[in-house]
Amino acid sequence: MAHEGHPCARQSTNFRNNSQNLHFAIAKRAHAIILREMDIGDCMQTEAEPLALDEIDRKILSELQEDGRITNVELARRAGISPPPCLRRVRRLEEAGYIRGYHADTDGHKLGWQIAFFVIVGLESQKLSVLEAFEALVATWPEVRECHMIRGGGDFLLKLVARDAAHENQLTQRLTNAPAVARVQTLQTIRTSRSLSGVPMDRLNG
Repeated sequence: MAHEGHPCARQSTNFRNNSQNLHFAIAKRAHAIILREMDIGDCMQTEAEPLALDEIDRKILSELQEDGRITNVELARRAGISPPPCLRRVRRLEEAGYIRGYHADTDGHKLGWQIAFFVIVGLESQKLSVLEAFEALVATWPEVRECHMIRGGGDFLLKLVARDAAHENQLTQRLTNAPAVARVQTLQTIRTSRSLSGVPMDRLNG
């Protein structure tokens, strides 16, 4: 039997210490992996399940929909809660996709876009590749502000803006000559009495 000061005893002690450290490191690593997998699972579950919106969430969305530049302090006051939980709710709504962004509501007429008009477009084919090619094409036109695939009376409904009548005619001609386009019907806007973004919050299902 080796004494404590013997080299063999020291080697045995070092071996046991190294073995214990190795086991501890492996256990710690396994614990970290389990925790990470649990976090990933929680995140996946959160993304898959929609939020249960309450009246405070609806109030926050309603106020932000009306004024995206409102301060968090004022937003919290209108929602009836304190600023910290209000900010957390806003971040949660943003991360869940209920709030997609914040934009300025610009005046097209003052910026030189005098005409807004709609166009119903019918294509030669309703194959998915043809529909997607048309969507990709008009997505490159800055004058096309909206593009909706529709059912009944055509394939797409577009909203465009033009600087003047000549520009409107040019855009209409470009659409007519676009690949796979069979029919173009323009609908001129005489007057816009109502134009709201978003949705009514009092009817929002949580």
